[in-house]
Amino acid sequence: MTLTLRQTILLCLALSLCALLVVPGNFPGLSGDARLTLAVFALATCAWIGTPIDDTYIALGAGLALTATGVISSDTLFGTLGDETVWLLICAFVLAAAVARSGLAGRAAAFLVSGARSVRQLTHLTTAALVVTAFAVPATSGRAALALPVFLALAKVLADRKRLVVMLALLFPTVILLSAVATLIGAGAHLITVSVLWEATGERVGFTQWLLLGLPLAIASSHLAAEAVLWTTTRRADRTGPVHITAEQIQEHSEHPVTGPWEPAETRCALLLATVVALWCSEPLHQVPPAVVALIGAVVASSPALGTVRLKDALKTVPWALLLFMAATMAMGVALADSGAAKWLVSGLPVDLPPGLFLAAVIVISTAAHLVLQSRSARSSVLVPLVVAAAVGAGVNPVAAALASTAAAGFCHTLPASAKPVTLFAEIPGTPSYTPRDLLRLSAVLAPLTAALVLLFALAVWPLLGVPVVR
Repeated sequence: MTLTLRQTILLCLALSLCALLVVPGNFPGLSGDARLTLAVFALATCAWIGTPIDDTYIALGAGLALTATGVISSDTLFGTLGDETVWLLICAFVLAAAVARSGLAGRAAAFLVSGARSVRQLTHLTTAALVVTAFAVPATSGRAALALPVFLALAKVLADRKRLVVMLALLFPTVILLSAVATLIGAGAHLITVSVLWEATGERVGFTQWLLLGLPLAIASSHLAAEAVLWTTTRRADRTGPVHITAEQIQEHSEHPVTGPWEPAETRCALLLATVVALWCSEPLHQVPPAVVALIGAVVASSPALGTVRLKDALKTVPWALLLFMAATMAMGVALADSGAAKWLVSGLPVDLPPGLFLAAVIVISTAAHLVLQSRSARSSVLVPLVVAAAVGAGVNPVAAALASTAAAGFCHTLPASAKPVTLFAEIPGTPSYTPRDLLRLSAVLAPLTAALVLLFALAVWPLLGVPVVR
C-alpha cells in the first residue's frame, strides 16, 4: 500500500515524537509510564487522522499496548466494558429497536409535520420532531437511519419543489448532529466525556444534570441552525410559497399506519418510553442509576408478553464496534490521567488566561477538530482529557470546560465525510440532495454561530443551572 504525502508526514511526526520520548534526558518531568502513554497516544491520534484503518481497531491496539507495557492493568482495560455508561448505551439501543419496530416514530413525525402551512413552519416543526428523537434513539447514526424514511416521504410530496427537498436533506443531518447534546445517550462522545470527568476529577455528570444543561442548548442551536439552512439553501420565492402536507400523503410512503387508532404495540411502546425517560429525569428522587432503568426498559421492551421486538433482533442493532471503541478510549483516558501525561501536556500552556478566553479557545479548537478527526468519539477521546487537565491548571471548572468542548465538537458539517448522518443524506439515489458547495456555504455561517452559542451557554446559562465557570 502506497502512503500518501499526508500519511507520510503524520507518520514521521509520530515517530519523531516517539524517538524524542525514548531519550532519557529529554523532558525530565516525565515518568516512564507517561512517556509510554504519550507515545501510544501520538501514534493512535496520527492513525485516526491519516489512515483508513478502522477507529476501533486503532483504539483496541492502543489499549492493548498500554496494558502490555504495564501502564494500566488488565483489570482497567477490561473493566471499562463493564462501565455503566456502556450498559446504558446497549439498553438504549434495545429500546430504540422497539420504537422503530412499533412504527411510533412515523406517527409522531406525521402528527407534527402535517400541521405545517408555510415553509418556515415546516422547517421548525421538522426540527422540533428531530430534537425529540434524541430521547428515543441513541447515537446520531441511529437517528439518521430512523429519520430517513420520513425525509423520503416528504421528498416525494414536495417533488415539484426541488430547492425545498435540498433544504430538508441538509436540515435533517444538521439538526440530528446539533441536537444530540440534549441527552447523555445522544452520542458516544458524551459517555466518553462523563467517564473522563469521573476518572480525572471524581465528578459524576448524571442523566438529569446533562439533560438540564444540554436540552436548552440543543433546542436553541437546532432552531438557529434551521434558520441558517433555510436562508443558505433557498430563495425568497421558495420560502414564501404555501405548504400543505397531509398525513395521507406521508402514509403512502410508510410501512406503518400514521393515522387512526393506535395499535397495542404502539401504545405499549409509548408508555414504556415515557416511563423510562421519566425515571431517567427523576433520578435524584429515586436514586436508581440510569443504566439500571435502561436495563429494566430493555427487558420489558423485548419480553414475549409486553415487548415489540425480540431480544436477539434488538441486539443486532447495537453498534458493538462503537462500544469497544468507547471502552478502549476510556482506558486511554485513565492512562493519560494516572501516568501524569495529560498534566504534563498542558503544563506549558498559559494558565493566567481569563476564564472566558480559555473557554473560547477550547470551543474554537473543538469546533474545528472535525476537519482533522472525523470520528466524534475520537475527538472527545483526544480533546477531553487534555481540556480537563488544562482547566484544572487554569482554575476553570473542568465540568464546564469538558461540556463546552463536547458540545462544540458536535459541529461537523463542513464536508460530506465529516459525519455519518451528513454522508447518509448526501447520497440518496433518485432524490435531490445537497452538494459539497452547499455544505461549505452553510458551515461558513453555522460554525461561528454555534461556537458563539456554546460560549454564551458556558458563560451565562450554565452557571445559572449549577455549573459555574470557575471552581
